[in-house]
Amino acid sequence: MGGVTPGELAAVRGRLEGFADDILESLPRKDQRARGACYLRGLMLDGRRKSIEPMTQRLGGEVHYQALHHFVAASPWDWRPVRRRLAERLVDALDPVAWAVDDTGFPKDGTHSVGVQRQYSGTLGKTANCQLGVSVNAVTEHASCPIDWRLFVPERWDEAAMAERRAACRLPGSVRHRPKWQLALDMLDELEGWGLRPPVLVADAGYGEVGEFRQGLDDRQIPYVVQVKADTSAYPEQAQPTTAPYSGRGRRPRPATATSRPRSSSSPSKPGRRPAWS
Repeated sequence: MGGVTPGELAAVRGRLEGFADDILESLPRKDQRARGACYLRGLMLDGRRKSIEPMTQRLGGEVHYQALHHFVAASPWDWRPVRRRLAERLVDALDPVAWAVDDTGFPKDGTHSVGVQRQYSGTLGKTANCQLGVSVNAVTEHASCPIDWRLFVPERWDEAAMAERRAACRLPGSVRHRPKWQLALDMLDELEGWGLRPPVLVADAGYGEVGEFRQGLDDRQIPYVVQVKADTSAYPEQAQPTTAPYSGRGRRPRPATATSRPRSSSSPSKPGRRPAWS
């Protein structure tokens, strides 16, 4: 992952400090706000590794490793007001034409990061040892930025055999597996609680094919355009499934509409729904 050079960072230092003061205003102590600003500068500086030790080296003595590590890993500050203020500022700055739900893969070499396992990542284009993150992004024709995000916890991490790994990475017992589409709905609810609603929501087939996700958007009265597979069946709401007469041979026919049988991954479409990508 790249970033800016020290010279480029120095050129915007004043603006960045003003941004950090606003975003971190909810932190109760001055030293926490100062370390938060250092952490932000460390994230922005050029360098592939964004862990604490190489970041403190790039910061050139602005903050001690132990102090920054304590701020990130153990300092008792509430991240929710920080995330809320960041989302408010981004939506205000971008004035998005839509929100997009997406997931991103983060390749990992080891096995101790939260939620890591061999799993498919669209970002990587293959199955690999990685974490997966789900995000809701504000988008325009020229820019996009995540305004809320969740780390995906695979079902395997709920098993008793994973208790030691969960404890080692301090994963709370209350954090359990939730499907990616449910994480997206959770974030939309959280953003709604912050007074933020999408002008329209877009998503690829990984979400659009899930009937429960589309129903959740309908229940929340969120307009959407989602991708579905070319062979996904749809029929009018008033259509009633019927069963063909059984001839006495072979498998008994299942109920179906006159035109098609809906697939299990999709719920029936209703008339007047927003168009879907195909």
